[in-house]
Amino acid sequence: MSAFAVRASTSSIIASLGTPAPSSSNSPASARPRLIRNAPVFAAATTVVGMDAVERLKTGFEHFKTEVYDKKPELFEPLKSGQAPRYMVFACADSRVCPSVTLGLQPGEAFTIRNIAAMVPGYDKNRYTGIGSAIEYAVCALKVEVLVVIGHSCCGGIRALMSLQDGAPDNFHFVEDWVRIGFLAKKKVQKEHASVPFDDQCSILEKEAVNVSLENLKTYPFVKEGLANGTLKLVGGHYNFVAGEFTTWEYDA
Repeated sequence: MSAFAVRASTSSIIASLGTPAPSSSNSPASARPRLIRNAPVFAAATTVVGMDAVERLKTGFEHFKTEVYDKKPELFEPLKSGQAPRYMVFACADSRVCPSVTLGLQPGEAFTIRNIAAMVPGYDKNRYTGIGSAIEYAVCALKVEVLVVIGHSCCGGIRALMSLQDGAPDNFHFVEDWVRIGFLAKKKVQKEHASVPFDDQCSILEKEAVNVSLENLKTYPFVKEGLANGTLKLVGGHYNFVAGEFTTWEYDA
């Protein structure tokens, strides 16, 4: 099987991402807080333009407290005793693509990691231990069921990866080294889409880099074990905020 093979099942995965897992009295899922699907919890103050930066944060919280937190005790009370998220989500740190907003995820529903270009490095106990420890905790302690990696349109990290030139000096202290995690995806795009314009190559790479991260997740022994015994699922996603589209695919384990 190709390292980039995926099983096209967009509609079924969208349904999976939008529906809580069935629970029984003998299932850990039964302890999960009931999620309110028809009422997103995020809410922002109506006036933010020109507001002092710190005051904006205070005002935002005050609005959240009175309009969301105080009005939804059935959601927030169970979270005081612990968390039992169903998903672990890897998303880009780009300010335009907050997964809690775009996917309507509720507090307690997703254990989330955000970084440049939503990259997931391979298992390495000496490098990127912040990512490794988060994956280990999510899988081994929180018992998440689905690992989701989400790329997005107009990603600066992906563009930086596509722009890397062999032997050229780095412009940043950390960025180039980080996005090289997706190097195999870049080579695949260059080989299979050599005649495509650069911007289109970047768009293709946005999804191929997700597949590299999904493949890297399989190098973690506890993820590999979960995939083997059927307690974990790998899902790739792409959010096109220009067109207002979200696509998903299930990654073959």
